[in-house]
Amino acid sequence: MTSLNKLSRRHFMLGAASLTGLALAGCTSSSRRMAAEPTRPYVDPMYVSMYAPVSDNGYYIEGFDPARVDPKLLRQVVDYPTSERPGTIIVEPGQRFLYFVQEGGRAMRYGVGVGREGYDYQGEATIGRKASWPRWTPTPTMIREDPEKNGPWAGGMEGGPQNPLGARALYLYNNGRDTLYRIHGTNDPASIGHSLSSGCVRLFNHDIIDLHARVPVGSKVIVRQAQPQFI
Repeated sequence: MTSLNKLSRRHFMLGAASLTGLALAGCTSSSRRMAAEPTRPYVDPMYVSMYAPVSDNGYYIEGFDPARVDPKLLRQVVDYPTSERPGTIIVEPGQRFLYFVQEGGRAMRYGVGVGREGYDYQGEATIGRKASWPRWTPTPTMIREDPEKNGPWAGGMEGGPQNPLGARALYLYNNGRDTLYRIHGTNDPASIGHSLSSGCVRLFNHDIIDLHARVPVGSKVIVRQAQPQFI
């Protein structure tokens, strides 16, 4: 009886060890089959904070993940030698950048999206007016080209999160007359860095708020010439 018990116990231990080995083999095999999660690109915490959700004048501005944006389009100080005085705005439509000239050959650079109207003006102007959460009125051309979308707003749309001009607008004037050229925000962050079918020069809402606070009425603006490629 003792020998049979020892033999049974030995067979049980061998069987358990075999099952354990199979279980471990199964876990190893499963782990190898699991797809590795994509690694999120490192983003400076400064940018995470810069583009976080924010409440502004009673309106809520959604944040966005800067890791999903081309790093060049994020607000940053860059080398920018120029003979223009600090405080000048230089728009480079072809590069999809706007530069706010600073001291010492530097500039604050903002990524922009450029609409068809944004290519219609080249040269110098001044900021004749500034507005927070501006009212938007589509031009006759915009209404004619897309009456279903723009026609209902022929009388104007009040400012707010759905307004195409976004959180702020800078109005460019030349010799005291409105050029109809605008530097403004957008409710479509994905449009930054592209040429669009309509609109002037748009920035992330977070960035136009920053630029709006930096420039007074009367500031000089230079818009470079560029060939548009619309999407």
